[in-house]
Order: sequence, then structure tokens, then C-alpha cells
Amino acid sequence: MKKMIGVFAIFFLISCTQKQQESSASSDLPAASVTDNTFKPANIKEQMIYNRAVDAAIWGIPAVNYQLMFDALAKLKGDYNQIVIWPGLLDWKNQTLTPNPDVIYLMPFFNTKDAGPVVLEIPPADSGVINGSIMTYWQNAIEDVGPGGVDKGKGGKYLFLPPGYDKKKVPAGYIPMPSNTIRRYALLRSVLKSGSAADVATAVAYARRIKIYPLSEASKKPAITFIDASNEIYDSNIPYDNSFYQVLDRIVQSEPWLERDKAMIDPLKTIGIERGKPFNPDARTKEIFDIAVKEARKWLEYNYDAIAPFYPGTHWFFPATEENIKSVKGDFEVPDSYPIDNRGVCYMIAFFSAKHLGESQYYLMETVDKDGNALDGNTTYKVKVPANVPVKQYWSMTVYNRDTHTFIRDAKWAGRSSQTPGLKTNADGSVDLFFGPTPPASGESNWVPTDPKGKFEILARFYGPTKNLYDQSWKLTDLEKVK
Repeated sequence: MKKMIGVFAIFFLISCTQKQQESSASSDLPAASVTDNTFKPANIKEQMIYNRAVDAAIWGIPAVNYQLMFDALAKLKGDYNQIVIWPGLLDWKNQTLTPNPDVIYLMPFFNTKDAGPVVLEIPPADSGVINGSIMTYWQNAIEDVGPGGVDKGKGGKYLFLPPGYDKKKVPAGYIPMPSNTIRRYALLRSVLKSGSAADVATAVAYARRIKIYPLSEASKKPAITFIDASNEIYDSNIPYDNSFYQVLDRIVQSEPWLERDKAMIDPLKTIGIERGKPFNPDARTKEIFDIAVKEARKWLEYNYDAIAPFYPGTHWFFPATEENIKSVKGDFEVPDSYPIDNRGVCYMIAFFSAKHLGESQYYLMETVDKDGNALDGNTTYKVKVPANVPVKQYWSMTVYNRDTHTFIRDAKWAGRSSQTPGLKTNADGSVDLFFGPTPPASGESNWVPTDPKGKFEILARFYGPTKNLYDQSWKLTDLEKVK
């Protein structure tokens, strides 16, 4: 009998515990703790807020990336339908994601909501050349411009149309750019003939021939507003904390839902983001957001590290997958495909997408050395760039902070290229480049500084790539430690 009573007592205790757990899962209990960045939900509601916040961050990162770049322009008192310009080669104060320090950067931001159709004039490729792309708010490429784009180097008047605008109303002489978003932007690069001061000045003068204005003012010779960002810190670094969702809410409030994204409407409601309603997460929800967005980042970093190498047997890789490249070309309307994970990876590390990604320019990333170890800013590395680099324009290698994917703050310079004045070439035409906290014994000409307190990554650019790059008859080897 005592044994029976003991069994019933144990059963009763287990039953009570189960009921208590069930009650906890269905009621709003005090917040469970967050320790060591590990999320411990108090109930199913918190679990779903967390799950859907992770998905929302992965899905929303391209638009958040765009919005942060515009916010940086607004801090300089710039606005839509204006052009932010860096009238010189970029330095560390440009804190966008993996920018190019070897060209002149311009970024026009468009808004057709009140202005109606907006014109972007690209000059013909005479005294200079523009390499660039036009994108939606979601950074989906609409078209490329310049010799590798629609105008084929002849220049042209690209006309940005509001969503649903009748293309039959487009005047003759304009290149219609329909879009499903109200706001857009372009990344334009004025390419240098060399890195000399004279050629930099020529490229800047050529860049200033670009124009942007509403179509309604075309006959009035409207003034073009350039915002010089070269003297300020232009910071669009993505914040992996609860403020990420504040930016995401602004996107939902300001842009129409795209058909492809309507499945996100209900999940976003779960985390408090709903069209036409205020977004006011409480303190506990912000705690959950802080953990969720970091978890999203971990997943994207995992995918980033898992990309297959471009050259077998090395660690150089192209960051966009074939599926993502096809989706960009197909306006993300390819049947049975919506690669938000790789899209998220691309906009975690960079901004901009070319319509024909990998054609006018090609990119290879390296985050580890020959032995597979993370590139350490306190170590010196060497890579040999073989002779006869397969490019029509130039090649370069640029260092970025591995954690933020931005230029290393306060760095003397960020990279070296075939256009760098004074770059030393070996007798066989190859070039030895060094990356480390201090210059090698040979001097600074072929050296790129790193932060001894952090990790770094390298982006190799090939402008005007030729077939020897794609067929791998020309090949880069991995970085090696200098002993």
C-alpha cells in the first residue's frame, strides 16, 4: 500500500508540474531571462516573436541597408532627387558596406511619390566612363547604365516611373525605368584612367555631368543638387540590435507591399509591425529583438562562410549564388525560387546589385588564409597577383573589417590596385601585395594596413573582366602568413 501511495504521489507531482508548465505557456508570465545571448522564452508567444523576428531580419536586410544609406544622406541635409558625391577617392569615413576606394562614387536617391517621373541623365563615354546600376528600394536591379548597361556608352535619359505608371505616356527620347517601389537609388562609379591626381580630377569633373530632376521640370533647366559627403562620416553600418526593426517598420509604412512578399504580412504583425499602425515594442520585446537579429546575423554568417570556392583548392569565393544571380536578372520572379538567405548574405556584406552581376565587374572574397584560419589583423600576409590580370580596365584588392564589412576606421588607406601610383611590379609582371599591421621591409607601396585588434576580409575586384578569369586559366592563390 505504501508503494502504491508513493507511486500516486509521484504521479500527482508530475501532473501538477505539467499543468504548471502548460499554464505558463498560455499566459503572460514575467519575462524569462536572457543570459549570454541565449534566448529563453517565457511562453509560446515570446517564442514566436523571436522566430518571426529572425525571419524578418533575414528577409528585410536589403531594404534596411538602403534606408540606412539614405538616412546617412539626410544627416548631411540631403534629400531625395539629389546626388550624394565623394569628389575624390574614398577613405575610411565612408562607412557603407564594402565600398570601392578606386573610383569616384555617386549615389542619386529617387522618390517618385510627389515628384512623378524622375530623370537621370548619364553622359556619353567620352572624357570618362560610368559603371553603375539602378535599383529599387529593395536593391533589386532594374538596369545597368554606361557601356555595360542600356545606353551602351552613348549616354541617355533614364526615366524613373512611379508604380503603375502608363509607359505610353513616356516622351520620346527617354529610357523608361518602371518599378514596383516608390523610392529607388543608383550606384554610379566614375572610372579612373589611372590613380594620378590629374586623372582623379578628370573623373570627378566627368561625374558632375550626371543630372537628376523631375520630368515636369525638364524644360526649365533645373539646378542639380550634389551633396558632398567626403568630409563627414557617412555611416550606414547595419545595427544588429532592436533598432533594426524600427527601420524595418518605416519600410512597411512607406512602401507598397510587393506581391512576392505578402506572406510576410502576418509574421510581421506578430512582432508588432503592421501597415497603418504605430510600432511601439515594450522593453521585453526589445530584448527579444536584440537576440533575434543577432541570431539572423549568425545564420547569414554561416551561409557566408559556407559558399563554395571559385577556384578549387583555394578559399576565394564569389559571394552571390547562381540562384541569386538568376533571381536578380529575373526581378525575383523566377518560378519556384526566392533566395532570401543568399540575398541576405549579399546585403549583410555589401550594397548594390548589378542587373548583370559578374559581367561588367567581378568580385572574389577571401576571409581566411591558406590554412583556413581567419585573417588576423595582427598578422602579416602576402599574396602574389599573377601577371596579365584578365581585365580591360583595372584590378584591385581592398581590406574591410570582418565584423562590420566596412573600411577599417582611421586606416591610412584601404587597398591597392593596378592604378595605385608607385605600385611595384616584379620582373615577370606579377605583383606582391602585403596585408598587416605594419609595412614590410620593402616599404608601403604594396602594403595595405590592418587593425591589429580585429579580423579582416579582402575583396578582389576585376573591372572589365575577360574570359581568362572565368575559365580559370588565370588564378589567384590564397593569402599566406609572412614568417
